[in-house]
Amino acid sequence: MPVTPVFGCQFCGVRPEAETQRAMEEQMQDAYYARYVDVGPERWLVWHGHGLLGPQRFACGPHRGELTAYLRNHYGTLGGQVWNMGPYPRPLPAPGNARAAWISRMGGSGFAM
Repeated sequence: MPVTPVFGCQFCGVRPEAETQRAMEEQMQDAYYARYVDVGPERWLVWHGHGLLGPQRFACGPHRGELTAYLRNHYGTLGGQVWNMGPYPRPLPAPGNARAAWISRMGGSGFAM
């Protein structure tokens, strides 16, 4: 049975246009943790918290600042990732190298410490 996720801005409830919706569906499958991601032509901001840093949260272009302020207020003492400053590029996976793509999304270098 086909399923379509429904995204909405946390602050005003507006839904993304079709092109942004597709981009959000694609980035949902990426394994991000504690990272902001820019999505689509409408400049939506997505927070991939997971775990202690809360659930995924979405904000439309006009409410990007409110989302970062909300997250910093609620989770600012739990992790420094909440304080990352923009621009928030969408990392592109390395073609044909799933491990390198995963490490890139996790924010690591791939070297054991």
